[in-house]
Amino acid sequence: MELMCPAGSLEALEAAVQAGADAVYFGVGDYNARRNAKNISEEQLPQALAYCRLRGVRSYVTVNTLLSDRELPRVSQLLETLSREGADAAIVQDLGVLRLARAVAPDLPVHASTQVTVHNLAGALACKELGFSRVVLSRELPLEEIRYITQRSGIETEVFCHGALCMCYSGQCYLSAAIGGRSGNRGLCAQPCRLPYGFDGGPPKPWLSLKDLSLACHLQELEQAGVACVKIEGRMKRPEYVALTADIYKRAVAGKKPPSAEELEQLRAIFSRSGFTDGYFTGQTGETMFGARSEADAQAAQPLYAQARKLYESRTEKPRVPLELAFSAQPDQPLTLTARDGEGHEAQAQGEPAEAALSRATSAEEIEKNLRKTGGTVFAPSRVSVRLAPGLRVSAAQVNGLRRQCLDQLAQARQTPPARRAGVMPPLPRQKGPQAPPALIFQALKWDQLSPELLEERPQFVYLPLAECRRNLDRCAAWMEQGVEVVPALPRIWFDSQQDQAMEELNQCRGAGMKTVLCPNLGWIALLQGQGFTLRGDFGLNVMNSLAIEQLSHMGLTSAALSFEMNFAQMRDLGKALPLEALVYGRLPLMIFENCAIRRGAGRCACREGKHFLSDKTGRRFPLVPEPHCRNTLYNSEPLCLSDKTDDYAGLGLTWARFSFTTESAEECAHILRRYRQGQACPSPYTRGLYYRGVK
Repeated sequence: MELMCPAGSLEALEAAVQAGADAVYFGVGDYNARRNAKNISEEQLPQALAYCRLRGVRSYVTVNTLLSDRELPRVSQLLETLSREGADAAIVQDLGVLRLARAVAPDLPVHASTQVTVHNLAGALACKELGFSRVVLSRELPLEEIRYITQRSGIETEVFCHGALCMCYSGQCYLSAAIGGRSGNRGLCAQPCRLPYGFDGGPPKPWLSLKDLSLACHLQELEQAGVACVKIEGRMKRPEYVALTADIYKRAVAGKKPPSAEELEQLRAIFSRSGFTDGYFTGQTGETMFGARSEADAQAAQPLYAQARKLYESRTEKPRVPLELAFSAQPDQPLTLTARDGEGHEAQAQGEPAEAALSRATSAEEIEKNLRKTGGTVFAPSRVSVRLAPGLRVSAAQVNGLRRQCLDQLAQARQTPPARRAGVMPPLPRQKGPQAPPALIFQALKWDQLSPELLEERPQFVYLPLAECRRNLDRCAAWMEQGVEVVPALPRIWFDSQQDQAMEELNQCRGAGMKTVLCPNLGWIALLQGQGFTLRGDFGLNVMNSLAIEQLSHMGLTSAALSFEMNFAQMRDLGKALPLEALVYGRLPLMIFENCAIRRGAGRCACREGKHFLSDKTGRRFPLVPEPHCRNTLYNSEPLCLSDKTDDYAGLGLTWARFSFTTESAEECAHILRRYRQGQACPSPYTRGLYYRGVK
């Protein structure tokens, strides 16, 4: 099982390698999910990759942010560079970037980032079908779900084993973007989840701040489950943190036993938030998973920094590359030394023929002893063979010279990037969308929010949660008889152990005539392809560029919802390979929780007991809405409203404008629609979202 460690800088990269990492991951420039780290510059990239290749350490480069059309040419160049310089893989979130990588760097492996939100077998199979060679699973998965996916998907799985945890599923968090304009999906998360909030008007506390993850005592379970790689988070952390965590985890993985009590205390001291949690992995969610970084936590790290630096600052290489050496000394023939590593590299050095011994001939044992003196290099001879004719004298200087020359050649061969094909960037799709004002889509959380007045507006589609459709089959059928297509909005998150229930509900809806579904992730697309459903793409797919739209079209979708993080100019730029929709009214779904915030706040299951919210220090209230299987969605404190801005989005080529109703009553929903028809602004407070100001 591979141990992958973070490298937020060249120093951190060296710290990880010298401490025993099998692989490192790092970002280059601005197109990675940790843009605030030092990262590796493009000028440093060849050096970093060569450093790792020499030592047999794999290098994975994060290109895992969402990108606009105007950014794709620059990313195309980066992908070409990564392939040419020999990166072992690119880690990708954006389906458009995946499509770009396959075109411009066809031999560069691509891994599906945790930002893709793969949390079930169907999602992993979708990634395999798309051409990913590895998938980074969501951090919220318990062991049994990890095992199920890993043993059935036929694709490598990677699991985070240590480091920071987000309250929201990775790739589905829009909190930082919505309240501060800094997008986590674009690498600039401001970590608002670490701030204090009040539950239902109560005192502020770190309601959304989880302790750091540690699976140090579960590594053998992960290996037995078939996981290919365990990964330490920490590209924003100091090199000392990287070195110490890498050292402890490497010994645990190699020794196939948990760290000692002393090592566990060192992990806690170097960085934690009042300890660690394994709650998601063990299925023991709740209060014990939460914690905040204290002053005592920060002080505990200080004594460990000097100790950690010793792991990498000495610059003394730890031999880690096994090789075979073959030496030959025959009369009147050049001395020959051949070196081979286990990866197909070979080097050979020759010297002057050996002289006849005047007194004592050199023994094979003496030559082998000198050949094994590879200290100070990355090489460790695993087998040495000596073919030595009798009666010859071979000096130690001759042997040492051949050894140095041969190993230098082998080192150079190992640092040379592999030969790979280069492609060209495909032209961006430029299909135009309709020029007429977009048609209406209504989305509601409850059937009771819908009224005859809304029906009179003749929406083309009405989106309702799958469970709500199933509870109101007759009502849905009645609306569909009047020409309004009711579309089940499928759960954003479901584990494989929960799939049968979801499919049963969906089949009941199909029996009532609902054959179009709203797909929030790759898993649902893969699961429902070829089953007679019409598939529409929801915002959870994070569509921001024309290539992503094109990719979804090739996967059989009939429409796509655009990301909330786009601005109008970016929407206008898009090639409309699919009919597109965008939100024009509604509270943005900012986060989705696996750990039920309502249960934690109320001290019991209270999802059906009134309305719940979190409040920040300014008094803004963020509604908490229950989801199936004790999950929650956190919505924005203010609805996005463009009822008086129809002219601004009417010419963007959108096919539909979506009105999303969350906490509104039926009367309020109808009132909002009347204001839209009259071109009136919504009553304050409301937001324009990110459509004008954009995100960083």
